[in-house]
Amino acid sequence: MEYWQSIYEHFDPVALNLGFINVHWYGIMYVLALVTALWFAKWINTHDKINVPENIIDNYFIWVEIGVILGARLGFVLFYDPSYYYISHPLAIFSPFDEVGNFTGIRGMSYHGAVVGALIATVLYGLKNKQYVYKLLDISALGIPVGYVFGRIGNFLNQELVGNTTTVPWGIYVDGVLRHPSQLYEAFLEGIVIAVILFLIRNKKSFDGSLIAIYGMLYGAMRFIVEFYRMPDIQLGIVYWGMSMGQIMSLSMTIFFAALYIVLMRISVKTI
Repeated sequence: MEYWQSIYEHFDPVALNLGFINVHWYGIMYVLALVTALWFAKWINTHDKINVPENIIDNYFIWVEIGVILGARLGFVLFYDPSYYYISHPLAIFSPFDEVGNFTGIRGMSYHGAVVGALIATVLYGLKNKQYVYKLLDISALGIPVGYVFGRIGNFLNQELVGNTTTVPWGIYVDGVLRHPSQLYEAFLEGIVIAVILFLIRNKKSFDGSLIAIYGMLYGAMRFIVEFYRMPDIQLGIVYWGMSMGQIMSLSMTIFFAALYIVLMRISVKTI
């Protein structure tokens, strides 16, 4: 366990140094997350004979990815950055360079914001593809947690979003302090566990669109739990009622998707 606890001392988050740019393991994991989510969604579509045309799935994922990137970044700026720097520097929101011109990549993303962005993209895409939109949501619900696993592993390899201090033997030293590997907790609970649950119940759903609502509720619940082991954002700390911003957003997400489940169920009843 000693090597594991000190793994950050032996691991370089930069996978490739190309001279003019560094390729981080996080970036590689992010690409793997996208590719895996799309592959699994297509596999489900074929295996379960959902019969959504492949080009529709490809186009939809492009829309969703744009929504995810915009939503994740704007969500971070709105909910996790209280400095108001971006109000006077709006172009810096999506700039990969810091204030002095150094390439740093776009830092600061909110998963809850990504969900909002994905939903908005789905609504816009669904205006022209109404016959497939609910099936696409269910296919996405099955693919997202599979890809999510790689995203959180990327956070772990990038030595970010670290956990609270701990004494458990599987803790990781971060700057000399033993902490929970909360990124891996998230990969397991919010990724693997949710993926398995949705996979097992996918053929028992009562209406199209239900799986995305169940995913949202499950993610909100799992994330709320993991937040007890994850260090709150340093610029915010504990926000209200003894909860972190992540817990507040997760609780809101669970309530929203519970309401969405009811709305979609009523829509399905009316169309029968």
